[in-house]
Amino acid sequence: MVTTIQIKEDMKSALTQMKIFERETYNDVLERLIGDVRELNEETKKEIEAAIRSDSAAKELKKIDRPKYKN
Repeated sequence: MVTTIQIKEDMKSALTQMKIFERETYNDVLERLIGDVRELNEETKKEIEAAIRSDSAAKELKKIDRPKYKN
């Protein structure tokens, strides 16, 4: 099914500039961009989860009583 959407002229120009080859369709450009964003979102989620785990581990390590050494 094909449909029409309305976009501003500057958005159309931006999409045109993102074409890999002249005859690439706007649909293909949008699919590529959406795929890239989804991939980045998944990667970002993993990085945030890792940072939270790392931060939690650091906080737990700080709670542990460490022997105090005399010089």
